Amino acid sequence: MIHPLADVQTKNIGPDTNIWQFCVVLAGAQIGAGCNICSHVFIENDVKIGNNVTVKNGVSLYNGMIIEDGVFIGPNASFCNDRYPKSKNKNFKLEPIIIKKGASIGANATILPGVTIGDNAIVAAGAIVSKDVPANTVFISARHQKSLHSHGKNCNRY
Repeated sequence: MIHPLADVQTKNIGPDTNIWQFCVVLAGAQIGAGCNICSHVFIENDVKIGNNVTVKNGVSLYNGMIIEDGVFIGPNASFCNDRYPKSKNKNFKLEPIIIKKGASIGANATILPGVTIGDNAIVAAGAIVSKDVPANTVFISARHQKSLHSHGKNCNRY
């Protein structure tokens, strides 16, 4: 289902995928089967999304991103593909982000250029990720870890 208020330019969409209102999906994007692309999502040309992926509201997916099967991306998560962004940058160097199978990205997390999130890894809400996250790992930013410990919570941080 493609909502009538979405601007979907690609034909590369698998069956049983829902794209909700106010989304923009550019012509070169590839989206697998059984995905749920919530409202206000922007997907650039050179983005590959696997099967059974959920992208919540307010997310932009930029060129060079690969999102494997079964990934969850929380609301307003941010992804950056340029380490030194400038308007009309003639020296732009694309640094792709890869999110491996079954990974979950929490709300408002920021994933910096060139990062790979491993299979089944979890990135906490609000985390800032500047290096690869290994498979089957929970990544919690230092500020969150401190807060959890002060409340008697037990957490692991890689």
